[in-house]
Amino acid sequence: MFRSFIPLLLAAYAAPLSAACTVQSGPTRAALLELYTSEGCSSCPPADRWLGALPHDSQHLVPLALHVDYWDYIGWHDQFANPLFSQRQRMLSGSGFVYTPQVVLNGQDYRNWRNGLDKAVAIINRSPPKADIKLTLNAGATGLDLAATSTTAEAGASLYLAVYENGLVSNVTAGENGGATLHHDYVVRQWLGPYQPGQPVQANLVLKPEWKKQNLGVAAFVQAHGGDVLQAVAGKICD
Repeated sequence: MFRSFIPLLLAAYAAPLSAACTVQSGPTRAALLELYTSEGCSSCPPADRWLGALPHDSQHLVPLALHVDYWDYIGWHDQFANPLFSQRQRMLSGSGFVYTPQVVLNGQDYRNWRNGLDKAVAIINRSPPKADIKLTLNAGATGLDLAATSTTAEAGASLYLAVYENGLVSNVTAGENGGATLHHDYVVRQWLGPYQPGQPVQANLVLKPEWKKQNLGVAAFVQAHGGDVLQAVAGKICD
């Protein structure tokens, strides 16, 4: 679907976080993949399934699903949509033109995602890392204490954090996907940032009752002012 508007890791060494709830970027650059999607878009379910089927390998690839809100008006309100994600998509596009499903790979529109992703990710993995990231998590019954540090020599870069959830299911009763049962993974539940690299970040997040802690993870990435993702990390929340 199309609409016109006017106006990390250095690689994470393990997908699950360790017993100490810490994940540290490593010696290669991981690719950040952002899927801009919507439950109100009939073209999006195949892309959602594709994202969920990607190998769980955060040493090389950190995927996120960002649900946009600009299709809500056509009959179905996407419960995962956030206007902030629509705003980010427009910012990355550099124009008033956005569409779904859209894959953004390391800050750039990437349209060959059905066939060429492995090669594109391998090229990114071979490029030198330009940032270092460390995440430390402490999960309680209803909250998550998060600490992050990052360093980069890139002036004007920003650190972002995203809490995501896997294994989500929606029974859509209206709109273009009316009558369908949709399955989602890597859905961003909470977005934090931008933060300045070199400055420690601490946050206490309240986990909403409908979130399943065993399905949650945290991603972090450092992005240059021009859009290039300098490094990404991700890990599941430990018990």
